[in-house]
Amino acid sequence: MRGKARGIFGVVRVRMGFLLIAAAACALLVTAASAVAWRGKEESVEVPMVMYHSVLRDEARHGQYVISPDELESDFTWLKAHGYTPVLIQDLIAYTHGGSLPEKPIVLTFDDGYYNNYVYAYPLAQRLGCKFVLSVIGYWADHYTDTGEENAYYSHATWGRLTEMVDSGLVELQNHSYDLHTTDGARFGAKRMPGEDAASYAQMLRADLGKTQAAVEAHTGKAPTAFTYPFGAYNESTAQIVRDMGFACTLTCAEKVNVLTRDPESLFGLGRFLRPSGVDSETFFTETMGLG
Repeated sequence: MRGKARGIFGVVRVRMGFLLIAAAACALLVTAASAVAWRGKEESVEVPMVMYHSVLRDEARHGQYVISPDELESDFTWLKAHGYTPVLIQDLIAYTHGGSLPEKPIVLTFDDGYYNNYVYAYPLAQRLGCKFVLSVIGYWADHYTDTGEENAYYSHATWGRLTEMVDSGLVELQNHSYDLHTTDGARFGAKRMPGEDAASYAQMLRADLGKTQAAVEAHTGKAPTAFTYPFGAYNESTAQIVRDMGFACTLTCAEKVNVLTRDPESLFGLGRFLRPSGVDSETFFTETMGLG
C-alpha cells in the first residue's frame, strides 16, 4: 500500500508540476499579448508631408502651385542636412503592420503628374537620393501618351516616363482619379453632387478610380495603394467607398503634421503642406511646417 500511495502521490506531484508550468506559460503569453496590444495602441511617429505641383524655371509662372528648380533643390538639400529621410506610402503602410521607419521620416508628394516633374524633380531625386510620391491623373497620362507631346509648361508625363521613374525605385505612383480633377461647375473633385443618389455616386467613383488603378498597374506592374483627393474635396461617403476598393491610405490638402500609429486606420485623411514659390526652404520648413 505504501508503494502504491507513493506512486499515486508522485503522479499527482508530476501533474501539479505540469499544471504550474502551463499556468506560467499562459501568464507569459497573456503578458506578451498585452504588451503587443499596448505597443500597437501607444506607439506612434510624426510624419510630415509636403505637397508640390509644377516645377518651372520661368519666373513669370512661379506662384502658389509652381516653384523653381532651385527652390526644389534647396528643399531637398535642407531636408537631408537636417536629418530627414523621404519615404514612400508603402513605407507608411509597412509601419502600420509592424515595420520600421527612419528617425525623421517625411513624404514628398507631387500632385497631377506634370511632365516638368520628370524634367526637374526626377533628376534631383536621382542626384540627392530623395524619393517622392507622384499622384497621377489617368486621363492626362493617357492623353499625352497618345499625342506624344512633352512640354514642361503644360503637358503631363506619358506612361513611358512614369514607368521609367517607377522603375528607378525613387518614385511611387498613386491615384489622383481618372477624370475627376476638374471644376466644371457640376462636380467638384471627388465630391458627391447635389441631388446625386448614393448608389450612382458610388458607381461613378469606383469606375473612375478603378480606371486609373488598372492603367497604373498595366503600365508599371504596381497598383496604387493611396487615393489623393482632387482639390482635397470629398464627402463622408467617399472615404468608405475608397476603403472598400482596397485603398490603404488617403491624402488630403489639410495642413497638419500626421501622427501614425500601428493602426492602419491612421493612414486615412493624411495632411500635407502646400509648398509655394517665393519662400526660402528654412522659412517654409521651420515656420510653416514646424520642422527642425
